[in-house]
This record gives sequence, C-alpha cells and structure tokens, in this order.
Amino acid sequence: MFGIEFRRGEGAVAAVTVAYVVAFTAWFLIRGNYEFMVYVITMVILIALVGRSLRSAEYPLTMLWALSAWGLLHMAGGGVPVGDTVLYSAQVVPLTPENGEMTLLKYDQIVHAYGFGVTAWVLWHLMRRHYPVLEGTWTIHVYPALAAMGLGAVNEMIEFVAVLSVPETNVGGYFNTAFDLVFNAAGAVLAMIVVAAVQARR
Repeated sequence: MFGIEFRRGEGAVAAVTVAYVVAFTAWFLIRGNYEFMVYVITMVILIALVGRSLRSAEYPLTMLWALSAWGLLHMAGGGVPVGDTVLYSAQVVPLTPENGEMTLLKYDQIVHAYGFGVTAWVLWHLMRRHYPVLEGTWTIHVYPALAAMGLGAVNEMIEFVAVLSVPETNVGGYFNTAFDLVFNAAGAVLAMIVVAAVQARR
C-alpha cells in the first residue's frame, strides 16, 4: 500500500487509519466543517511521515495502534455532533460545573493529554533506537517530554491558523489554549513516568 513496505499487523493499522480519515473527510465536507480540513491535512502529513519512517524507526505495533487511535479520537472530536456543538466541547468527567472554557474535564482535554503522551512515547522510542548511548540517563525521558510539549505548541499554532482562516470555529479562546498546553504537558510527563517505571522493572 502506497509503496510502503509493511510487516505483520502494520497493514491493518494503515487500512483502518486511511478508512476513518477518508470517512471523516467526507463527513466534514458534507457538513461544511472546513475548520477541521486543516486537521485532515495535518493528519495526512503525519501519516506520510510515519509511513515513510516505518523501517528506519521500527515502531512497535502497539505504538502504531496508539497513534491511529489518537487520530480517530481527534477526528471524532471534531465530527461527532453533541447537542449544538461537537464532541470536543463535551464534558466527560464533571470535575467542575460547566462554565465555558473553564469547564473540566472535557473530551478535548483528555484527547490532548492522551495524544501528547503518545507523542512523548514515540519520541522516547526514536531516541532510544537512534541514540542508545542515552539509555539509562535522565535525558532519554526528559527530552521526549519537553519535545512533546513543543509539538503541542505547534498544534496550538495550527489551531490559530484555523481561527484566522475559518469563521465560527470550535477551537476556543485564551483559556482553552492554556488548558490545551497544560494537558499536553501532563500527558507527556505522565507518559515518561510510566515508561521510566516500566523500564526500571525490566
């Protein structure tokens, strides 16, 4: 598929990922939800990057499924209607009363934590594979967390482009951006704590 050499299980991940991206792209176009077309383009770029680096990175199959799940959660967040808005704005765990952007805990916040936790995990894997000399150091856990936070900031820039390009987006304002950055960081740090704990046990 796409000229990429797949090994056992990888083709299934690719097929599922491509299927939901195509389905949600069609859904966004039908609904006129052009804001999320920016995310579709981003998803296509990320899929291509992962696909082209499959053999050099040798991502574990569980990691590929985790990345695919993040993409699906992301697409569903912008494409599944909930009342007058979309799933991204829905409160999943009522930690606070619903109060606009100050509401906790929303679907959006959970996906941010999960997604950039997975990002930190991927970056850790790449550092461990390409720079084995770092094994057993703090660097191999701290740098992936910091890099994931940086990529989270890039994500917020992409959302800013969507706000400037498309009227009436569901991206949110200042507090939403701040919460996104906080949950990105929390997910990245938690992921590295878990990875470090697992490595220590081994």
